[in-house]
Amino acid sequence: MELNTIQPAVGAKHAKRRVGRGIGSGLGKTAGRGHKGQKSRSGGFHKVGFEGGQMPLQRRLPKRGFKSMNAPFRAEVRLSELNGLAVADIDILVLKQAGILPVVARDVRVILSGELTRAVNLKGLKTTAGAKAAIEAAGGSVA
Repeated sequence: MELNTIQPAVGAKHAKRRVGRGIGSGLGKTAGRGHKGQKSRSGGFHKVGFEGGQMPLQRRLPKRGFKSMNAPFRAEVRLSELNGLAVADIDILVLKQAGILPVVARDVRVILSGELTRAVNLKGLKTTAGAKAAIEAAGGSVA
């Protein structure tokens, strides 16, 4: 193959459509736009979703739902997950290294779910009232 012999594939290139060049071309007179109406005019078109003045669908339907931007940074930890850890002093870094929390988690809360059978000391973690009572009942502390 030489540089001077390279050609586009057969059918890849085709002539530009020249409209409005007489009856014989098949695209004369109305130039493929049909007859009359807004779409046939030069510059005559409307925005996406416009329904001719009728209230558009996206405005007829009710607004619903909300996606929090903070969701990926919030996380919950169960008491049963704390029970499975080998260390007694627990903070966010320990939980991330154990794979219990995602790396991006910043706002961590310990919830009352499962049982805690040993004493653990929490540092820098928020807890629910029930979880705090369960931790203290097991001989642990929340700082």
